[in-house]
Amino acid sequence: MDKPHELPHPLQRLGAAVLTVSDTRTMESDTSGALARARLLALGHEVWVHEIVRDERALISARVLALVDEARIDLVFLTGGTGMTRRDVTPDAITDLVMPSDRRVEGFGELFRSLSYAEIGSATIQTRADAWILRGKLVFVVPGSTGAVRLAFDRILDEQLDFEFRPCNFVALLPRIRGERD
Repeated sequence: MDKPHELPHPLQRLGAAVLTVSDTRTMESDTSGALARARLLALGHEVWVHEIVRDERALISARVLALVDEARIDLVFLTGGTGMTRRDVTPDAITDLVMPSDRRVEGFGELFRSLSYAEIGSATIQTRADAWILRGKLVFVVPGSTGAVRLAFDRILDEQLDFEFRPCNFVALLPRIRGERD
């Protein structure tokens, strides 16, 4: 007798954290973090954490490390701190956490900047948007503007965080990344 049919990419709801990196924003004024939270919820994911983290490398690293160690968190989305000033340290704070088993998602930043060029022209070279697979969790870093968050979701993440998107998506891939399935 045949085994019951198993879907190759079952519906999976991700647990997410949204961090806004800023010295000036509050939860009330954080439109970018609020937009990211709303977009993740609209995709059917759960947002367990939404908070502000100051633009300090050690604080960002510590908070992200604590989040990727939480079983309920599959994805950390950070907005802010991706520019070129000395206070823009979000990508550096994530890089500090990378271990040999982790991976940088090489195409995310390149695709983001390419898409952003159509909207803001050459100013896009001043962003260090990036993504990683850190301890088996997805980590995305985008600029702090609502336009950047909207672009990231409209053109990249709405597809990659949708388990039905083909030919591939991160939701279906996560169990394999973690070694839970071949």
